[in-house]
Amino acid sequence: MLLPVPASAAPTSRDVGFARWEGATAFRTGAFAGLRLKHGTLVLKDATKTRTYHGRTYSMGTWTSAATSPGFAFTQLVASWSAVTPKNSWVEVRVRAGGHWMVLGRWASSDKHVRRTSVPRQSDAAGHVDVDTWKASSSAAAYQLQVRLMRRAGAGSPSPSVSFLGAMASHVSGVPAVSAPGVARGLVLDVPAYSQMVHTGEFSQYGGGGEAWCSPTSTAMVLGYYGRLPAASSYAWVGTRTDPWVDEVARRTYDAAYEGTGNWPFNTAYAASRGLSAFVTRLRSLAEAETFVAAGVPVIASISFPAGGLTGAPISSTAGHLLVIVGFTSAGDVVVNDPAATTASGVRRTYDRAQFEKAWLGGSGGTAYVIHDLTHPLPASAGNW
Repeated sequence: MLLPVPASAAPTSRDVGFARWEGATAFRTGAFAGLRLKHGTLVLKDATKTRTYHGRTYSMGTWTSAATSPGFAFTQLVASWSAVTPKNSWVEVRVRAGGHWMVLGRWASSDKHVRRTSVPRQSDAAGHVDVDTWKASSSAAAYQLQVRLMRRAGAGSPSPSVSFLGAMASHVSGVPAVSAPGVARGLVLDVPAYSQMVHTGEFSQYGGGGEAWCSPTSTAMVLGYYGRLPAASSYAWVGTRTDPWVDEVARRTYDAAYEGTGNWPFNTAYAASRGLSAFVTRLRSLAEAETFVAAGVPVIASISFPAGGLTGAPISSTAGHLLVIVGFTSAGDVVVNDPAATTASGVRRTYDRAQFEKAWLGGSGGTAYVIHDLTHPLPASAGNW
């Protein structure tokens, strides 16, 4: 189901269209092969096709969307999903936009049987995949999204299931004039503060902590806000360390091919596995982010900036960094939980609105993880996400 860009959207340099498939009505608009709907989710049923992966044979079922257009020529696409993968099962999400099918992620909630991974070196005349993002050679008008559900052939374990698929298609360029402060002035959400830097040197097999863990640390802070941190039994393997749940989130978001924890949809897929609604999108301004904060929904933002580009930041510059927008001052400046602080006491910071907007919109194009629960529904004024 394609959801329209709000009428209040910024000019075409900030085009963002988000499509979601969730529930029986939405999934029935696509094509099924070896799958059925069970309580509105996709599960395996009479899967006659198989595939071999890393020497093991899996039964496979597929759901494919109809051709979907965001209503503008787009240049990038990022998918999101919510899946359950018992034991020897996993899912693969693919996209086709004027060329061949390309993999956007191979995902399982555990790393015991299948290691979650992006797939490098995929390209054709229409575009290529950069870790978690399909990028057009020029632009595209429409796409199809596909999910494959895999379970070890002959296994009697429950089927993997998929309850939500989303796709953010965008065409963004440049940095607009700084937005005027909006509805969240003077509001700061009570998001717990965790530092990624206290984990420096921990678990090299999951990226080694420190500078590498901005994304899972930000995700953990938002999980903590909703009371959805992993159970203590799940991170017993960490041992006695500060904020051991951050290590657990890093493990569960680690991308084996990318060799890091910054894969955007892997973070939202993990949040979804904790009973939350979660997806990757792009926002057009801090004014739009304010509508989420006003609804009680913190926003994880991907930023980059050169030396001197963000006054008061705990790092001098960055090519890519994740933090949590938790509120705004009465003047409209941005209050964040920045995990790059050396200790938790320094995580809460305030950044100049214009500097931050430039670092966010000019860096990642306004990329954001939106994670929420039923108590905090998405604001209608922010668009039909």
